[in-house]
Amino acid sequence: MNFKINKKDDIVLKILHYFITEEDYKPVIINGLDNEIWLENMENDLKLIRINNNYIHNDEQLKNDMFKAKSIMRSIKKSTLSFNMNMLNLLLDTGDAVSMIDTKNVETIKVNKLADFKKNKVVSEFFPKVKTAQLSEKTDPIEFFKLTEDMNEKTIKNEKKLAKIFSQKKPTITYLLIVINIMVYLFMALYDRTGELAFMFANNYLFVKSGEFYRLFTSMFMHADIIHLAFNMYALYIIGPQVERYYGKLRFSLIYFVSGLLGALFSCVFMSANSYSIGASGAIFGLLGSIAYFTYYYRATLQGFLHSQIVPVILANLCLGLFIPNIDMSGHIGGLIGGILMSMAIGIGDKGRRKDEINGIIVLVLMFIFMTYMVIIK
Repeated sequence: MNFKINKKDDIVLKILHYFITEEDYKPVIINGLDNEIWLENMENDLKLIRINNNYIHNDEQLKNDMFKAKSIMRSIKKSTLSFNMNMLNLLLDTGDAVSMIDTKNVETIKVNKLADFKKNKVVSEFFPKVKTAQLSEKTDPIEFFKLTEDMNEKTIKNEKKLAKIFSQKKPTITYLLIVINIMVYLFMALYDRTGELAFMFANNYLFVKSGEFYRLFTSMFMHADIIHLAFNMYALYIIGPQVERYYGKLRFSLIYFVSGLLGALFSCVFMSANSYSIGASGAIFGLLGSIAYFTYYYRATLQGFLHSQIVPVILANLCLGLFIPNIDMSGHIGGLIGGILMSMAIGIGDKGRRKDEINGIIVLVLMFIFMTYMVIIK
């Protein structure tokens, strides 16, 4: 049986193979499009790749095509909360008289043969590996099937990574923290009727400044009343398992305690000297910050989750603090910042970049040094 391969299909397959296997791009499913393939990689400067196999015969048709492409790009940008988005637009079937249009954030290239793609200055600038990529002009049925198999293997490998990250895991540390908080509250309710222990372990600027830094930690496990405890433990029960699943037990613990400590330092700096602060809410806001950071980097997988659920929850809780008396807003904000910075420092899944981790560590350490200095000189 003879198997004939269309030249354009061969070019499309080889370009697809390069971007999927060498540059970690993933297909984007967009309904209602014919003869177009969209790829995305939110970690690359060119976040979107569009391969258009439709025939464009004049400049007017090109303008209409560009308008459509930019509309789709804006929609993807909005859904992924990307501050900036650039696209490589590859046109595989254009008339000789069609002139390329210079458009902001869109690099458009005519590709009549693989050499047009491989030797293009824009492609070489953004994708240095293309210089050594095996992109032969030869159309070989055996190679055609091998390239397809390679892409399937890459896709399966990526799916396994995602399945491992998003798989259900028993939130042992979350439940342990809930138990400890409840036990501390019951002990205080039964054996500290005079409030002496609460006075000894609550967070307070004057005592912390005098050297009682343990209060920054112990205050995280104390609650004013049963309602305060119930609210925080319910929030921990809802948020904690997600963070523990995404980051793992050790990283979850680091996020929780570092966020709580930074939140306590913020309380010392911004609350009045005679105020006392207790509760796990700083650490819990840190967990919210860590989920926001995680969903931002996996926004292509969790489309809409960040701006439809995570951000509104954070804003709603911060707004509540403005209207409910005796809420430690400074502790909440400090915990939120701590959660984001700690998540940045420890990295996330297969998205972690060494540069981001180093920056996260530096900023987090500087933040602790600065806030400690502010406590001392206040």
